[in-house]
Amino acid sequence: MTEAYIFDAVRSPRGKGRKDGALHEVTAARLSAQMLNAIKDRNGLDGHFAEDVIWGNATQVKEQGGCLARTAVLASDLDERIPGLSINRFCASGMEAVNIAANQIRGGAGDAYIAGGVEMMGRVAMGSDGAAIAVDPSIAMNTYFVPQGISADIIATEYGFSREQADALAVESQRRAKAAWDDNRFARSIVPVVDQNGLTILDHDEYMRPGTGLEDLARLNASFEQMGKVMPGFDKVAQMKYPHLAEINHIHHAGNSSGIVDGSAAVLIGSKAFGEANGLTPRARIRATAKIGLDPTIMLTGPVPVTEKILADSGMAISDFDLFEVNEAFASVVLRFQQAFDVDPALVNVNGGSIAMGHPLGATGAIIVGTLLDELERTDKEVGLATLCVASGMGAATIIERV
Repeated sequence: MTEAYIFDAVRSPRGKGRKDGALHEVTAARLSAQMLNAIKDRNGLDGHFAEDVIWGNATQVKEQGGCLARTAVLASDLDERIPGLSINRFCASGMEAVNIAANQIRGGAGDAYIAGGVEMMGRVAMGSDGAAIAVDPSIAMNTYFVPQGISADIIATEYGFSREQADALAVESQRRAKAAWDDNRFARSIVPVVDQNGLTILDHDEYMRPGTGLEDLARLNASFEQMGKVMPGFDKVAQMKYPHLAEINHIHHAGNSSGIVDGSAAVLIGSKAFGEANGLTPRARIRATAKIGLDPTIMLTGPVPVTEKILADSGMAISDFDLFEVNEAFASVVLRFQQAFDVDPALVNVNGGSIAMGHPLGATGAIIVGTLLDELERTDKEVGLATLCVASGMGAATIIERV
């Protein structure tokens, strides 16, 4: 079997996902094209070096609709002979693009791919695609559908996490993200976003609130308590699935949940032969990939069972890993991962995460793979695991190993 290697990883800074955000003027196709061009130009490649562009985004409507991957290729400097594949595994779309590309190379279907994703949440609102699991009563009732925020609060209740623990994790995410930016730890991957005149419009993660403290977060109201307890009463739906929970403890709010942002990321994945032919040195090997389905009501516990699966598939133990990237969709997701595997929090999201810097749904999976690789190199460590929870009850994971 052909090995799949990471040769490069880039990402845009994350802009606030609203009308006054720095990236609001940029479409998903244009931002994606800038990431594709960065991969091409940074590595001195010609326009027709890749078998395919596999691109994730979670809300595939309007300007993010159609085959956005192909549109991005045509908007970029890549050769028009490169096709494009758009995929959607919600929050894991960018990671799934990376994993599919790696497995295509392993199977002999080409020597190089660009994989990644995009989400312009300030331009195309989350949920505007009208997902059937949320809007079709015949499906929602049978699956005991609740919104993700309620699911995050179910995790907190089921596994005993307090608001104080969630807020402490959020404050630490902000501290770590600021330290990482101050220390230029993202410098290798960040591609400043430019406008049509080539002028830089964003060169840093815009969403961060580095001065946030526990006292600030304590003043915020729980975001999902109203929809849980009053209208439309999702707590009752959850308790039909989990009758042992006498009451849902609503601990999540804007400060300990992931931020709504715009952003994109791309990863260059290829075979050893591709690297040799183009004078490129691989940075890491993609050692294993995994995905899994689980209960769609609690929904966000995916990082635990998918990690168990990838460990079994790869013959590895949790102690074999030097670093972990666990997407901070909500604080309870990371707390549950740390609890389940008794992982040292100092090894998880060491440069902050989506609570501090934001979660551009279709891009985040590719972002955290690149962040993990950069940090393994910076600290001269060897093996890392990246994983995400996924809407509707799924999980995804990727193991990378430096070479």
